[in-house]
Formats: sequence, C-alpha cells, structure tokens
Amino acid sequence: MKLVCLDLEGVLVPEIWINFANKTGIEELCLTTRDISDYDVLMNKRLGILEEHNLKLSDIQEVINQMEPMEGALDFIEELRSICQVIILSDTFEEFAAPLMRKLRWPTLFCNNLIIDQQDRVAGYTLRQQDGKRKAVEAFRSTGCDIFAAGDSYNDVTMIQKADHGAFFRAPENIKEEFPNYPAVKEYSELLNLVKKFIKA
Repeated sequence: MKLVCLDLEGVLVPEIWINFANKTGIEELCLTTRDISDYDVLMNKRLGILEEHNLKLSDIQEVINQMEPMEGALDFIEELRSICQVIILSDTFEEFAAPLMRKLRWPTLFCNNLIIDQQDRVAGYTLRQQDGKRKAVEAFRSTGCDIFAAGDSYNDVTMIQKADHGAFFRAPENIKEEFPNYPAVKEYSELLNLVKKFIKA
C-alpha cells in the first residue's frame, strides 16, 4: 500500500501564525518552524506573546475563518486522493484546523490540541506525541505501507528522512541547503509528478 503524508501549513494552507501576525501587527508572531527548529521553544514564545497582548483563542479563530487554502491546493489534494491514500501530519491544533479542513473537503488530519482556560485564553498545548510526524511515518511503515512524505519546515525533516521517499515543497533556502539530498519543488504539478513516480515504482 502506498501512502502520502503531507504537512499542512506552508504546503496546503498559508501559515496561520503569519496571518495572525499580519492581522495584529505583532512581528514576532511571524516566526515559524522554518525559523526555529525547536517546537517547544517556538510555542512557548507564541504563548508568551498572546498573554502579553491579552489575545484569546477566538481572536485567532476569527483570522483562520477568513483564510483560504493556497491557490491550487484543493485541486492538488483531490487528484492525489484519487490515486492513493493521503494523511495530513501537522503540528497545528484541532482548535485551529476545522475551517481549513472543511475547505479542503476533510482530508484525514493528525494534529495536536490547545489547552484553553475559562477566559478563552490559550494556557498551553498538548502534543499528540513528541516528534509525532516521524513516529507516525514509522508506525505506518510498520504496517507494511510505503510512504512518501513532503513538507516545508524543520519539523518535517524527520518524517521525510524516515519515509521511503520524500521531498521539500516550497521550503526556504536554508532548509534546502541543509538537506540537499532531497528533491525540492515549488509547484503542485512537480510534487504530483514525484508522487506518481513513487506510486509506479
């Protein structure tokens, strides 16, 4: 069985935190896993900023509700799902993802959860498991699946490394230079062609 594992933000939808940063004008919220490889460091920084500016979950959700998938993303994933099984492995949160998943016609998503207090403040977060993308790929492979993985950030590297085949999609130059052994593509048509070669192999 051939299975494709994709990152969500930066691959199928825009970066949620960057959109929220643009809405609030808080430049530090533009930092993502493309910039900071340690996810705990990144999230704790974000939580501190939300607390400092008294920003609530509903403020973030309001921005997400106005977001759309990246141009061409829906056609890409629909064609992909017509030829193989697809699972989205993301470090986003269930509390963020639903509006975007609806616009992508509900592909399967594995992600994390936020801890929300009674005042609608983001008090913390719960990871599905540490290095969950890598462990998911390892688990799928243990069931006899052949895996193709693609993403754009540091937190996608281990799942790409553990997959049978993988690629970077619209990754920044620093990541492409650091991991030159993997294909790096910019267009959905290129990524689809890589997957089709993987399926035929």
